[in-house]
Amino acid sequence: MPNHLASESSPYLQQHADNPVNWYPWGEQALALAREQDKPILLSIGYSTCHWCHVMAHESFEDEATAALINRDFIAIKVDREERPDLDQIYQNAHSLLTGKSGGWPLTLFLTPDQTPFFGGTYFPPQARYNLPGFKELLPKVAQACREHRHDIARQNTELRQSLASSAPALRAGTEPGPAPLVGALSLLEQSFDPVHGGFGGAPKFPRPSEIAFCLRRHAAEGNGPALEMARQTLRKIADGGINDQLGGGFCRYSVDERWLIPHFEKMLYDNGPLLELYADAWRITGDERFRAVAEETVAWLAREMRAPQGGFYSALDADSEHEEGKFYVWTPQEVAAALAADEYAVLSRHYGIDQPANFEGRHWHFHVARPLDQVARELGVALPEARRLLDSARTRLMALRAQRVRSGRDEKILTSWNALAIKGLAHAGSALGREDWIGLAQQAADFIRAELWRDNRLLASWTDGKARLGGYLDDYAFLLDALMELMQARFRPADLAFARELAEALLARFEDRDQGGFHFTAHDHETLIYRPKTGFDNATPSGNAVAAFALQRLGHLLGETRYLAAAERALKLFYPQIAAQPTGFMSFLAVLEEYLEPPQIVILRGPAGQVAAWQQAMAKEYRPTTLVLALPGELENLPGSLGKPATPVVNAWVCQGVKCLPAISDIDTLLQVSKAGKIG
Repeated sequence: MPNHLASESSPYLQQHADNPVNWYPWGEQALALAREQDKPILLSIGYSTCHWCHVMAHESFEDEATAALINRDFIAIKVDREERPDLDQIYQNAHSLLTGKSGGWPLTLFLTPDQTPFFGGTYFPPQARYNLPGFKELLPKVAQACREHRHDIARQNTELRQSLASSAPALRAGTEPGPAPLVGALSLLEQSFDPVHGGFGGAPKFPRPSEIAFCLRRHAAEGNGPALEMARQTLRKIADGGINDQLGGGFCRYSVDERWLIPHFEKMLYDNGPLLELYADAWRITGDERFRAVAEETVAWLAREMRAPQGGFYSALDADSEHEEGKFYVWTPQEVAAALAADEYAVLSRHYGIDQPANFEGRHWHFHVARPLDQVARELGVALPEARRLLDSARTRLMALRAQRVRSGRDEKILTSWNALAIKGLAHAGSALGREDWIGLAQQAADFIRAELWRDNRLLASWTDGKARLGGYLDDYAFLLDALMELMQARFRPADLAFARELAEALLARFEDRDQGGFHFTAHDHETLIYRPKTGFDNATPSGNAVAAFALQRLGHLLGETRYLAAAERALKLFYPQIAAQPTGFMSFLAVLEEYLEPPQIVILRGPAGQVAAWQQAMAKEYRPTTLVLALPGELENLPGSLGKPATPVVNAWVCQGVKCLPAISDIDTLLQVSKAGKIG
């Protein structure tokens, strides 16, 4: 008998619709029932491509005896953390306060009927192991404690709510941001950098795009060689590791080891957009063709496996297929040899490590670059172009064979915020690598969001099976505004500018804290929860506060709109004490700080379309992270702010920075020299 999840649109909730647990979605029906029956709430938060969520579901939530205990003593609520990041953020923070440990998924919490958690953890096994209590034994003990220790739990709940409320930053009088965090962050990254394998810190290793981007920006700002080397080494090792799908492209969420070899196999949209942007930038800086190839493979994966027919992008691919983690991706030497010609196998086996001991669960091989292709060519005595041809042929054969396997599940939610990250990555990389088709993919995704998820000056957060739902969060507005700023630079459309202005106004009206500064994660008219988060640090995705401030600051300079600049400044000043104290936790805010201290350079190109495009392409070849270049078609008129330059019979460029502007420039070499300097006046 289906439970109360049967009519939900979330693929994750649908996965649990036939559990014997009497699950409810988060909502007033379940919350009212908890109050009326005076029962504690079992809150389970996860997502559809989460391996350990699947494990706990199979072990406990599909078990009739365990379900009977849950149904007897609790109101059970299941939450998709991707659709409800507000609840996930609140209860992950609460879990950390309760346990002193970092959270994760599945998140398993027990709440009093007023929604306050009093006990919990993440994954619980069915019987005690891994130094964790067995879930079946734990359930009646929690229910008993809730009945017999109400006073103690109520006191703890009061303290927990106070701690959550006090975690919000408070504006300090006289705060004036300075450059010290930029210096401090680079020093801290150098201390944690792994010079052998790249990345920062030890296993498990996450790509952490904001840290790599910061290194590239520091190199551009001051010619910092070590910063560039940290970024280059990290991107190269990630590209060569198993975290990068060597056959099909696309990056997995993280590596379980320090060498980037064995991933946790799910692929998330939110990782791939920022990483695509970074590989395009690394190619512009270094000219390393490996970086260009990785960008091309990533876009090919996005277009082939993640793009919906309507133009948006799906959320994620599962780690598991046929109930086994990584089964879709791993190989045996016998499988590979049977599919390839002998000369193809000789190249591929050495290049991807098939000739070495099994690296996954002792019996399977997961591809990674074990030897550079030029080394393989020398070992086999063949020319490098021939080795490359054989490798490409072998990869094509194995891709066709892999396509016949049972695929990993795909979460076909289309999330506004994650799509915005993909739009920005595609637009940025398309501009950098001269790929108009990639820019077209970005535009189609942006058009889809505007058509399907923008209603009455409000964004919706999620779209599934033709239906948009859930009010948008800060990340939806901020990430999309930032993506539109990038998209306008790749290929300017007046509609994107109009949409950006509408989004900026909605962002200020619906999320800004005008008293303290910064932006709440939920809108002013969102349902009341146990507290309202307002955070500035980066997580798996960039800080919504930082991205909002960054995009508003840029749009403010572009349009001459002081309200946008003031809102960005208020956010920066609110979080600045935390940024100064812990700069590596606020990498996205460091880009805001950099452009607050030195406004971005704005280059407006006007003239005949073909000539303007040539100038734009010349500018795009160089990595200029603090320069905005917008090429405007000749027929456009009456544009606001810096955009309001006259159409001319020959190409002219206007360069502005802050309140300073240079006379029109009609020579491309002069423009390149001026823009390379990074500042005017």
